[in-house]
Amino acid sequence: MKKSDLTVGSISSHIKRIAIPTSIGFLFNTLFNVVDTIFAGQISTDALSGLTLSFPIFFIIIAIASGFGNGLTALISVALGKKEIHNFHKLILNALLISGVFGLLFIFVLPNIISPLFEFAGASGVALQYGLDYTQTIFIGAVFFLLNFVFNAILSSQGNTKPFRNYLVIGFFLNLILDPLFILGWFGLPELGTQGVALATILVQAFGSFYMGYHVLKSELFNIKKMTFKDASPKVMKDIFVQGIPSSLNLAAIAIGVFIINYYVLLYGGDVSVASYGAALRIQQVALLPSLGLNVAIITIIGQNLGAKQFDRMNETKKTALKMGLILVITGGLFVFIFAPQLMSIFNSNPDVISVGARYLRIDTIGFMTYLIINVNTSVLQGIKKPLFALLIGIIRQLLPLIVFPLLSTTFQLGLDGVWIGIVVINWLATFMLLIITNIIFKNIKKTMQ
Repeated sequence: MKKSDLTVGSISSHIKRIAIPTSIGFLFNTLFNVVDTIFAGQISTDALSGLTLSFPIFFIIIAIASGFGNGLTALISVALGKKEIHNFHKLILNALLISGVFGLLFIFVLPNIISPLFEFAGASGVALQYGLDYTQTIFIGAVFFLLNFVFNAILSSQGNTKPFRNYLVIGFFLNLILDPLFILGWFGLPELGTQGVALATILVQAFGSFYMGYHVLKSELFNIKKMTFKDASPKVMKDIFVQGIPSSLNLAAIAIGVFIINYYVLLYGGDVSVASYGAALRIQQVALLPSLGLNVAIITIIGQNLGAKQFDRMNETKKTALKMGLILVITGGLFVFIFAPQLMSIFNSNPDVISVGARYLRIDTIGFMTYLIINVNTSVLQGIKKPLFALLIGIIRQLLPLIVFPLLSTTFQLGLDGVWIGIVVINWLATFMLLIITNIIFKNIKKTMQ
């Protein structure tokens, strides 16, 4: 049996083989961002606030690249489940062409809208400038983000996530060296502040593109001789967009949601609270990381078995992933609840920053399992090529703060706590809606396969 064939063999073994390397990689990728946050905090609280304000923009880049990659993973997985090797190569070619176009858009179009977005979120003064320095630099290397997720889609759809893990681990250590060089100006280099954070990130992403590209060339099913420009196809590009755009928009909606949260955090808590929230988000990400590798495993395994028309294996994948994830998330939530102040102190010594961040983390742990359930069901919908439903719930989830936050914070006079409690309430509402939709769609798919 080829390792790339996920239509046979143990589901739990496939999940572990795909998810564990991915989770380790995501852990080091988040630690990568943690290092950036720590160094930004050493510059000043304004720099930390600026980086926090930049996070939604950075996340939009990741959203486009990751959503694009998730959509491509689903399409390639279905093609492999059907044993369509020519379509496999055709999808890859068109995905690479799309990546080049998007890379140019990031360089020449998006920088013009950043300043108004930051000002809308309430940023001003030094914090605003730090945010602009970071985002306008990161756009230059956005194409590398896209390429890395395309290459990972090619490999993960074959059940191979180790190269992505290796790149992210190596990237973390590279960033650990490059950050102080560029941010603090070690060895006579100029002190670039948050621009240095972005420059270090770009160089690491460029390394990733070369490393991942090399492993694609060596992968089990890829043959560069089967890549010809005659296979460039508007129809295939449309298929990739149809599958990838909802996933990207769903993730981008989260970034917009962070903008909205930042607005209310500024309104009820000020700059210190924004810095606290930014650091707390990093801690939250680390706690949830062990379960994130499940997303890639779910899309890949369900996609291949959809192509092979094996519904029972699809259903088993969903249930097994959920059970594994709940154990990981509950454990992480308990750890964060107990050690929240100590974890916050890693990022900033300001007692107000520590206090506000710890308060948020302890309230948010009540909803930790919602992040897992939402991610699992979203991945299921992507794997069965129904991403629009997850997008709908994602949009609702990010717009509800406009109603819930003022209600709790102003009407019920909970202040900043109203924002924190509102996040938990909204996530639980979204979880129940998504569970209902996923179960209905899954039942319909079962009927079509009988």
